Amino acid sequence: MSVNVGVIGFGTVGTGTIKILLENNSLIKERTGISFNIKKVADLDIERDRGVKLPREALTTKAEEIINDPEIDIVVELIGGIHPAKEFILKAIEQGKHVVTANKALLATEGQEIFDAAKEKDVFIGFEASVAGGIPIIKALREGLVANNFLSIYGIINGTSNYILTRMSQDGMDFQDALKEAQQKGYAEADPTFDIEGIDAAHKLTILASLAFGIPLSYDKLYCEGISKVTAQDIRFAEELGYRIKLLAISKAVDGEVEMRVHPTMVPEDYLISKVDGVLNAVYVVGDAVGETMFYGRGAGDMPTGSAVVSDIVDIAQKTKEGCSAAETLYIGKRTDLRVKPIDEIESLYYFRFSAIDRPGVLSKISGIFGENQISIASVIQKGRRVGEAVPLVI
Repeated sequence: MSVNVGVIGFGTVGTGTIKILLENNSLIKERTGISFNIKKVADLDIERDRGVKLPREALTTKAEEIINDPEIDIVVELIGGIHPAKEFILKAIEQGKHVVTANKALLATEGQEIFDAAKEKDVFIGFEASVAGGIPIIKALREGLVANNFLSIYGIINGTSNYILTRMSQDGMDFQDALKEAQQKGYAEADPTFDIEGIDAAHKLTILASLAFGIPLSYDKLYCEGISKVTAQDIRFAEELGYRIKLLAISKAVDGEVEMRVHPTMVPEDYLISKVDGVLNAVYVVGDAVGETMFYGRGAGDMPTGSAVVSDIVDIAQKTKEGCSAAETLYIGKRTDLRVKPIDEIESLYYFRFSAIDRPGVLSKISGIFGENQISIASVIQKGRRVGEAVPLVI
């Protein structure tokens, strides 16, 4: 069996995907009995050397040549963003083509329309590469752990922010210097907003929560806070208290409600996930049958993400070979009995850092305010200087 593939987007992930398909095609055929042919690749720039050899006739600047080609079975969308990616995907679905995408922003915000269209046309949508790059977390939730009621999912799913926090923790760098270094190394974009403000992680968590808890894609209901306000001082105080600061994506089901939140979190330093450093990702999944499991690895990059894209291509080819119905296997949550819990209603441990005048009675006044609001204090750090000066106070 031979499958024709069209790729829209010849950037970092597109290059990795094509490289894997070319270099490992015989290995994949040996394992699956299916060979894959890259029929056409579309990109606005088809002149730049990407280090992979494709026939000139396989390159085009027009995505429509892929979408409208009756010989292409699977369309791979790797341009990112909302538009025109959404239009390309919907047109491909309308033509009866299966689709593979790594586009977490599109799926988190417009995914319901895409999945509904795919179900109507009975075509598959593969999106393993949309979350955590080379870590097969989507397949784990949909297949390997399908027998579980999921209790919680939390993890480090943005490598850029994790790299910055690691440099701040291990090398004492301040936020801006760590960000600049991340940009120089290619870990952060020129405009790093999506990464450092938690938006990228929020898109990914939206997809994970929908798969795990069966709720509709609910990006607009998710609480999102990034790391741009975390200081080197916060890092030091956290370590003094026995914690490491990580940008965690957290979702859990409790009493008919689902929490969905992304924010800097103080993780106990003896927790395994606190030791996940640099650009690596990790996802912790807790199920009622399996207990605690952790998935760990490279969450971005051409080859790790390309590996996930190719896994979807192969998976779709195998399912069509076996005669599976896409409409019956397409699953994205539509439960309405689970409410997404607003952040204002969530209770958890919290960290406060004040700049307070070092004089008698200040700490007792602050403690009194906490007491009036029924908030107990677990620990306090006060770095004294001379009386009358402002000092950091951590609660």
